[in-house]
Amino acid sequence: MNQTLRPIAALVPLAVFLFALANAGCSGQPRPYPHKTVTVICPWAPGGGTDRVSRFWADALESDFGVPFVVVNKTGGSGVVGHSAGATATPDGYTITMITAELNTMHQLGITKLTREDFRPIIQVNADAAALIVRDDAPWQTLGEFLDDVRQRPGELTMSGTATGGTWDLARVGLLRAAGLAADSIVWVPDMGAAPSLVQLLGGHIDAVCCSVPEAAPQIAGGQLRTLAVMSDERLAAFPDVPTCKEQSVDWSAVGWRGLAVPRDTPDEAVALLYKKCRAIADSDAYREFMDKNGFAVTIRGPEEFAAFLEEQDAHWKPVVEASGRAQP
Repeated sequence: MNQTLRPIAALVPLAVFLFALANAGCSGQPRPYPHKTVTVICPWAPGGGTDRVSRFWADALESDFGVPFVVVNKTGGSGVVGHSAGATATPDGYTITMITAELNTMHQLGITKLTREDFRPIIQVNADAAALIVRDDAPWQTLGEFLDDVRQRPGELTMSGTATGGTWDLARVGLLRAAGLAADSIVWVPDMGAAPSLVQLLGGHIDAVCCSVPEAAPQIAGGQLRTLAVMSDERLAAFPDVPTCKEQSVDWSAVGWRGLAVPRDTPDEAVALLYKKCRAIADSDAYREFMDKNGFAVTIRGPEEFAAFLEEQDAHWKPVVEASGRAQP
């Protein structure tokens, strides 16, 4: 070896040791979790309900832990892109996903092999019923009037709310199925989420949107949009004037949920700490006030309850996916 290079080569092991020591802390022990930026993946478009909820949780966790929690919107593939990015991330606790109800249906649709078993649930934070929303100047005043028009003009009316095969799309299929109508009697126009779909509705490019009432609350309050029905068992406390489908002789309900999860092999210690912090946030006045202000319904389930709920939802949506004509073996 060149004599001038020997001193430099001798310093390499020392540099590696010092780098490792700096990252482990002065004691030489691993630094406590979390000690660097945590990514929160939102599988849906900016401005929608899931995005708003994701950003609340990122801000709250950042305040609690004292390290950055950064929301990254990874959209596309009917939710597959974001959910896959979250499930396949390094299982070290530094990638959290705001998983949504599409996780129960995307594998049944054959668009991915990803399932609920690819995640470790941390906490369910919300559940909102789907709703049928139209412009305020639309000719329909009730769900019955809307469905009668669909019967008279099958395949002519258009609706959006999310990507093809997304929860709001399947909520539409379930509604039509319960009313004795085929899935294709309304044309579904796929979009990246509720927010861009509502823009399309307001612009007169589609006839209706299927999404949660809170996602359209500002436009409803502003008199631009009208809700014909909510797909819940009972009227929503935040929107008591909106009748349910069941009140209008259509026996159908559909709930879109949201929750935080990490990759399947994430260490128990990280999951336990995240749940402890998340549970405190979920029980806080700040969270209740945020959800009330936005009209979102609060539904909290811990890791085990959330996992059981995900299994139940897989079974709930199976016949609806089959009715959509998109079910895969």
